[in-house]
Amino acid sequence: MERKVGTVSRGIRCPIIREGDNLPEIVVNSVLEAAASEGFSLRDRDVISVTESIVARSQGNYATIEDIAADVKAKLGGGTIGVIFPILSRNRFAICLKGIAKGAKKIVLMLSYPSDEVGNALITWDQVDEAGINPYSDVLTLEKYRELFGENKHEFTGVDYVQYYADLIKEAGAEVEVIFANQAKTILQYTDCVLNCDIHTRARTKRILLAAGAKVVCSLDDILNAPVNGSGCNERYGLLGSNKSTEDKIKLFPRECQGMVEEIQASILEKTGKHVEVMVYGDGAFKDPQGKIWELADPVVSPAFTSGLIGTPNELKLKYLADNDFKNLSGAALKDAISAAIKAKQGSLVGNMASQGTTPRQLTDLIGSLCDLTSGSGDKGTPVVLVQGYFDNFTD
Repeated sequence: MERKVGTVSRGIRCPIIREGDNLPEIVVNSVLEAAASEGFSLRDRDVISVTESIVARSQGNYATIEDIAADVKAKLGGGTIGVIFPILSRNRFAICLKGIAKGAKKIVLMLSYPSDEVGNALITWDQVDEAGINPYSDVLTLEKYRELFGENKHEFTGVDYVQYYADLIKEAGAEVEVIFANQAKTILQYTDCVLNCDIHTRARTKRILLAAGAKVVCSLDDILNAPVNGSGCNERYGLLGSNKSTEDKIKLFPRECQGMVEEIQASILEKTGKHVEVMVYGDGAFKDPQGKIWELADPVVSPAFTSGLIGTPNELKLKYLADNDFKNLSGAALKDAISAAIKAKQGSLVGNMASQGTTPRQLTDLIGSLCDLTSGSGDKGTPVVLVQGYFDNFTD
């Protein structure tokens, strides 16, 4: 009988992971136990995805706000530091800001408006239009911002991030000045030592600042890119991708974990004879239509994955074939014609009209987004996700 189910995504429950745990062994055992419990079998090209959180936790990749402060002070001088373009997040950035402020005498906090890089809004575009200001050129002081817009609490968290961040800086012992601007070089009117906190545009921001005469520019990936006083670190991403762990500690993005995904792949092959793909995933890459928040606050969706996950989908659009190439067919004849077209596809389909609209994104971004939505970020207890049938097509 032909298979009637395509892609299936399953959250896999695991024990609570602690530092030093043998994560590859736990992941493999958890997947095999779930298969036995639920009555399904692994197949070739299944994808086992492991959330970055438990990878970093098993590595013990943590640091304190004191570690952040020491690194910021060493790299940016400890005087007046411009902190520009941070995202508005209690979990992602507020804890880092505590450490950054401890490493400075004064923070000039420059916020982008009307929203941050990932879509968290300070104000709406309608408010900007009504105020008659140009966000591409106008610089607002805190006083002007309050005069025009008053207090603005985040739609979902109920937090006034302007006040919240300013208070955090003062509580850490630094002076604070808040401004609102979208041109990176604006900060150089206040200080020539800058920490640019944007995620996906960080290289461009740093280039602009250095070209405009900044004395020292660091991005978040330059902070804690090596251990400080025995702390954790991330050589490639520094503070990017970190999360709050406690009130004075962060969990960093996992360090080199390519060996781990390959170990899981090899173990599954040994135990089941099936060649699966394995990846580590963080934030998915999708946007909330209500809050306008783009989810991807990690530097990448997947920091490590096996070789079979390199590339993009190479698919034909079934509805295009049905409505165009085979519009005069129906029933079994239509199915046979479409099946034959799929089996005949060769090489890249880029530019082929029958492949338009098939989401030509990286496989790891697509599968990682599916896994992030499956596992959630709360109390589901499924930090491993098994995706089956992702590489199937209509003919399988």
